[in-house]
Amino acid sequence: MTIDAIPAEPQFEVADSHAALFHALAEPTRLALLQHLSTGEHRVRDLVEHMHLAQSTVSKHLSCLRDCGLVTARTEGRASWFALTDLPRLSDLLEAADDLLDTSGTTLSLKNHRDHENLKDGGL
Repeated sequence: MTIDAIPAEPQFEVADSHAALFHALAEPTRLALLQHLSTGEHRVRDLVEHMHLAQSTVSKHLSCLRDCGLVTARTEGRASWFALTDLPRLSDLLEAADDLLDTSGTTLSLKNHRDHENLKDGGL
């Protein structure tokens, strides 16, 4: 058995901004909002109706997505309209995630992942 040499230098950089971005993308409700916004610009009111969530909940998630630069907002009268900042790059990122999972042969389930988080003492 051979052990591959460990590279002397990391092969990529990691920043706090990466953690913040992936945190924003880790929430299923925020992903659903992003998916709906991929159809075009929407008012908060439209998103509330589509998502069947409280306005405060939708606003909280939109604020997180806006802080991470994934969505933009514009005001028209009393309404706020939200849109994706960069649909092609977001699509590319999600496609890269699919490719990474395919390459690793890993099949993930959010339910199983959440169950894993609840394990005690590292037991399987």
